[in-house]
Amino acid sequence: MSGLFLTVEGIDGAGKSSFIGWIERRLRAKGADVVVTREPGGTAVGEELRRLILSFEIDPVTEALLVFAARKEHLVRVVVPALERGACVVCDRFTDATFAYQGAGRGVDTGWLAQLEIWVQAKLQPDCTILFDLPVALARHRSAAARIPDRFEAQQEAFFERVRECYLLRAARDPGRFRIIDAAQSMTQIEAQLEAIDLLR
Repeated sequence: MSGLFLTVEGIDGAGKSSFIGWIERRLRAKGADVVVTREPGGTAVGEELRRLILSFEIDPVTEALLVFAARKEHLVRVVVPALERGACVVCDRFTDATFAYQGAGRGVDTGWLAQLEIWVQAKLQPDCTILFDLPVALARHRSAAARIPDRFEAQQEAFFERVRECYLLRAARDPGRFRIIDAAQSMTQIEAQLEAIDLLR
């Protein structure tokens, strides 16, 4: 596949969604065909599964299975076709989120998640993952001020500490793929950090 697969990650309240439009505009200015999407979601089936995941109390393993079901549909219908035609796919969350939220957060066995990852994705991985990182207390403050929390945003602080720790651990293990953004900084400073990423220059 000749396209570029860029994913954006971070705990709830990290502000990643606020900069996805900026990333899209940056890539389009470079002449790229850009597809912006999200997980869970990105397709009619995926969006319906997203609604279920965010709205109902679900067993953690069931939750993980629904996430991967949505991902498979997303890959088949959106991501892979876009990459095959040479587009840049910018995805709000991908499998790193599954290991962070369902694995570290919910306690689902990560070995089992890794097996599902291979089964659903084969060898497909993001070319670059931008991780918006900031302290949990600040992220929760931002989330509380934004809107009524969904089922994930309403989790306790300890849950998000585990999620953040998992994200940072995965970034440390794969520094060639991850770019960590200090999301506690100002909007202008965050944009400057994004501008320094090779793919966005």
